[in-house]
Amino acid sequence: MASLSESEATNRGSMWELEQNLDQPMDEEAGRLRNMYREKKFSSVLLLRLAFQSLGVVFGDLGTSPLYVFYNVFPRGVDNDEDVIGALSLIIYTLTLIPLLKYVFVVLQANDNGQGGTFALYSLLCRHAKISTIPNQHRTDEELTTYSRRTYEENSLAEKIKRWLEAHAYMRNSLLILVLIGTCTAIGDGILTPAISVLSASGGIKVQNQNMSTDVVVLVAVVILIGLFSMQHYGTDKVGWLFAPIVLLWFILIGSVGAVNINKYGSSVLKAYNPVYIYRFFRRRGNSDSWTSLGGIMLSITGTEALFADLCHFPVLAIQIAFTLIVFPCLLLAYTGQAAYLIAHKDHVADAFYRSIPDAIYWPAFVIATAAAIVASQATISATYSIIKQALALGCFPRVKIVHTSKKFLGQIYIPDINWVLLILCIAVTAGFKNQSQIGNAYGTAVVIVMLVTTFLMVPIMLLVWKSHWILVVTFIVLSLMVEVPYFSACILKIDQGGWVPLVIAATFFAIMYVWHYCTVKRYEFEMHSKVSMAWILGLGPSLGLVRVPGIGFVYTELASGVPHIFSHFITNLPAIHSVVVFVCVKYLPVYTVPTEERFLVRRIGPKNFHMFRCVARYGYKDLHKRDEDFERMLFDCLQFFVRLESMMEGYSDSDEFSVPEQAGLGGGGGAFLLGEKPSCNNTMMCSNGGGGGELSFSSQDSIAPAGQSPAALRGTSSGVLTRCSGSGRASQTVGDELEFLHRCKDAGVVHILGNTIVRARRDSGVVKKVAVDYMYAFMRRVCRENSVIFNVPHESLLNVGQIYYI
Repeated sequence: MASLSESEATNRGSMWELEQNLDQPMDEEAGRLRNMYREKKFSSVLLLRLAFQSLGVVFGDLGTSPLYVFYNVFPRGVDNDEDVIGALSLIIYTLTLIPLLKYVFVVLQANDNGQGGTFALYSLLCRHAKISTIPNQHRTDEELTTYSRRTYEENSLAEKIKRWLEAHAYMRNSLLILVLIGTCTAIGDGILTPAISVLSASGGIKVQNQNMSTDVVVLVAVVILIGLFSMQHYGTDKVGWLFAPIVLLWFILIGSVGAVNINKYGSSVLKAYNPVYIYRFFRRRGNSDSWTSLGGIMLSITGTEALFADLCHFPVLAIQIAFTLIVFPCLLLAYTGQAAYLIAHKDHVADAFYRSIPDAIYWPAFVIATAAAIVASQATISATYSIIKQALALGCFPRVKIVHTSKKFLGQIYIPDINWVLLILCIAVTAGFKNQSQIGNAYGTAVVIVMLVTTFLMVPIMLLVWKSHWILVVTFIVLSLMVEVPYFSACILKIDQGGWVPLVIAATFFAIMYVWHYCTVKRYEFEMHSKVSMAWILGLGPSLGLVRVPGIGFVYTELASGVPHIFSHFITNLPAIHSVVVFVCVKYLPVYTVPTEERFLVRRIGPKNFHMFRCVARYGYKDLHKRDEDFERMLFDCLQFFVRLESMMEGYSDSDEFSVPEQAGLGGGGGAFLLGEKPSCNNTMMCSNGGGGGELSFSSQDSIAPAGQSPAALRGTSSGVLTRCSGSGRASQTVGDELEFLHRCKDAGVVHILGNTIVRARRDSGVVKKVAVDYMYAFMRRVCRENSVIFNVPHESLLNVGQIYYI
């Protein structure tokens, strides 16, 4: 302030004071919001309550593993007591190393403001390094309160890795492929978990009646699956309160039965806690048998990845308390008790869980087991919906209908198309295999692949996000791979015994997601390279060379900067254009949510008498566009607020961040030119580079408008608004006149203009590319939902503009 001249201070006047008064508290508030998740404190009572609730959401899949583990470890029966003890020892230390140490105490710390899963890890990386394959981000996006990131020292290891990732396109593509592989196998989990859990639980009806046909068990499982998937559209909001008590009762049941069996059949089984029996297990059974048995032991940690993906809004400490105090001890008791029973009854390995239950509580245990299997399946299905939603938001999945099933909880969604696909595949797997062994082989393959993907993604997370020392990173990856690679090799050996199922499912979804993402990126690059020159727009004059008819035209585009090519196609083929044109870009950012008050970014394009604006609507991967019920009204309110704010900010510019370029002209790719009179403090209209490709656009100011406020409220306050001013211009009309003009145009009618582009491969493309673009992508575009449905555009005010892109 002291360095400002008196004329500059006078010129800025009261607006300078207003800006300073607004900035300081808003900066403090932004900092507080950025750290809200990490700083949030919970009372001990609330923490215990959240730990109890997490049982029903997070641990159902992991808790139902005792239903089928020992049968898959010994599909041909038990020959020796030492084999059972060795298998139990492997289960104990696998549960300790992977779920307890790796996930509960390490991986859960890598959550994205409470969101877990492979896409959450990828979003964290995209914020800390420019590795996103769709270059639609702007520096203003980094100012969001939810856009937390770290800075690095110049020559630090993290900075060198960041530059290396950003400099090599193949590394960015490799990371994306790794994320897609993990996502596709996680979707496979959503198919296999209901199949094996429900089928294993239903098998209890056959234990008491050995003459019952296996087909009856399969039929019961199919009926339960049909009922489960048919109820998905109701959501879990109304019955979700039952999940935690059911799972808690389940853990108490298996823990108590395990303790009873240890006491009844002898405590000699406890020597399995000595890891030396792992070595004896491999030496006794030989390399082939012991190695294939690892595939069954792998099933003891199924649901561990869901533990991370279903983190939801539970604090990490609540998950840690629930696992260490309830889940882990009960699972150890359950497996130890089953092992003690198997040593005494070696011929009962096929139904070890149900046969180890005392007769007095058999049928209540059967009911609880079935209910726990349904809860476990529900958690995995919900996680699959969430994964699809995140993939769609990041441009990796075709547009599908998303239904929000709860008014209280944002994360509870339902995707009808995916629901019925999952149901068909679940029934096919259940009825096709008819036994737990082959489904278990398939399940283990899917789980271990997801774990490997998480391990590899944790390396850049630890280096870039946590800034961990490289020795800790190496220690983590070595210990993880020492456990996971043997399990992976064991599962690969069972590909011909059912392990091929998750690979086929993952390959199918991978092809869909990669082709969709590839064509989305290529289409965006085509639009970036074919943006309309602002010089051409200016040459048309305020009328754009057409008749400007009353009304507002919302032109939807994927470009966050510049004028899309489809607009030139529109104005060269039609004789008229609306009096007000607003380019609307709906884009998703690598953050879990964008606060509603920061959602819209408005900017003027060209001089005021052109009446052209750009509005960027920003969403996080957990946000639902459907929640903006009146998107058109919100856009218009933000437009009004921008006009008022622009009039307040005229004559003021921030010389530190935005400066007039020294060289002006139309030819330079990064140049700018001044139009009109000689520049001065109060009367300058600057045309600056809009962000790449040599495109020129008039700069004015960007404003994040509070979408939730009414027009009346916007007239009276400026608080809660983050403003960035990049220039000022000569007012061709008063703010009142322009607002009145906007209202007249709105009353005349609003038209939503959408590009109905057809993407084709170039003639010189290879066969694979032509098949992917001309057939696979074209088919997916035909069957997926239109943009007009996603944006809730009224059919009567919709105008589609067709165009063909050759990529």
